[in-house]
Amino acid sequence: MFAQYNFVAIFIGFLVLVFSLTVHEAAHALTADRLGDPTARLLGRVSLNPAVHVDPIGTILFPLIAMFTGVPLIGWAKPVPVNPTRLGLHWKRKFMAIAAAGPASNVVMAIAASVLLHVVPVTGTLGEVTLTPIAVFLYQMVTLNVLLAVFNMIPIPPLDGGNVLAGVLRGPVADAYDRLRPYGFMILYALMLTNVLGRFVFPAASAVTAWLL
Repeated sequence: MFAQYNFVAIFIGFLVLVFSLTVHEAAHALTADRLGDPTARLLGRVSLNPAVHVDPIGTILFPLIAMFTGVPLIGWAKPVPVNPTRLGLHWKRKFMAIAAAGPASNVVMAIAASVLLHVVPVTGTLGEVTLTPIAVFLYQMVTLNVLLAVFNMIPIPPLDGGNVLAGVLRGPVADAYDRLRPYGFMILYALMLTNVLGRFVFPAASAVTAWLL
């Protein structure tokens, strides 16, 4: 029964991840379109259809491996294309808003799920097998979206936090920072494997999650 509960929890967690990444990317696309760049809209990315956002490896394979084995793998969806030349004046400020829209959508989803957890009559506790599927779903919505928001705001390209910071920096510092972009995933994995990332991300995410729950 315990194994069955784990499988159900993993399945629900995977659905929550796909849904959350879909909303995250759609928020990027919608914000870009509203700020003057229709590139993502013309590609059909202003949509809540997961099929247009899912990356077979980053959204399906890596997360499932991580969920079943505990191996630290970074998941992702298809990045939303943004053409800064279509943003007009103050394009860096608009680019920052587009980057921040993704994590902001995760925060909104986490808060909404938290409110529902306090309003919808669900039973069971996290340490018990008797948790109802709706309770598991809402709990996963809170925890996963908080983690996505905190993780994505790490100021390392190509994460959203890196794009926000790139919009703030100017001159030679901005150029030097932009040269780090091809090595972003290597830097992230180095920080993960040395547990430097975990010392900051998980305590911050846990604190926010505890407050919401």
